[in-house]
Amino acid sequence: MRAAHLVFASSSSVYGLSREIPFSEHVPADHPISLYAATKRTNELMAHAYCHLYGIPATALRFFTVYGPWGRPDMAYFKFARAIMAGTPIELYNHGDLKRDFTYIDDVVHAIERVVDCPPSPKADWTEEHPDFASSRVPFRIYNIGNNKAEPLGSLVTALERSLGKKANRRLLPMQPGDVFVTEADTTDMERDFGWRPSTRLSEGVDRFVEWFNSYEGRFS
Repeated sequence: MRAAHLVFASSSSVYGLSREIPFSEHVPADHPISLYAATKRTNELMAHAYCHLYGIPATALRFFTVYGPWGRPDMAYFKFARAIMAGTPIELYNHGDLKRDFTYIDDVVHAIERVVDCPPSPKADWTEEHPDFASSRVPFRIYNIGNNKAEPLGSLVTALERSLGKKANRRLLPMQPGDVFVTEADTTDMERDFGWRPSTRLSEGVDRFVEWFNSYEGRFS
């Protein structure tokens, strides 16, 4: 039985050295600067090959800095919360001068719900001479899933401090290899094709995360 629609997670990291902000799905993403980004871009290319060979419709969702309850403990916002509560330093790369498109998990789930039952169709006017990097002549599509706003990393830390009721001990470090200075999603296509747009402000999302975090961490204290 052939899959009706493959929807899979990609990442904003694939944009790598791109300097066109906000990031658009319609420009090339062929210069990743980390192995993680390279594997995500490879996933997109393999999915496209499967579409071509087997006719399996596929949609790649490029997620932008997802945060919220039940997230991975190795993600920055989760590590920051634990460090703030423990009184240990949080590490801010590029001396904290970074911007990220923080996207709350509920907005991500709503996007997936819109996409999953709507497999893409081949783009009839797609040509090699003028390629659209977000679509193809096979049933393949790429969409950005982000909050459509680049916010300073310091805004995340400040929101965590306010919600946790405790100040962070900030350790400022140089830029780490494979990182980028800013991410920001152009979500025009998701809004046009699915009527989706993010609705959760960073402060609101952090409050929801901290409410869950306190309950979750409290079970182990």
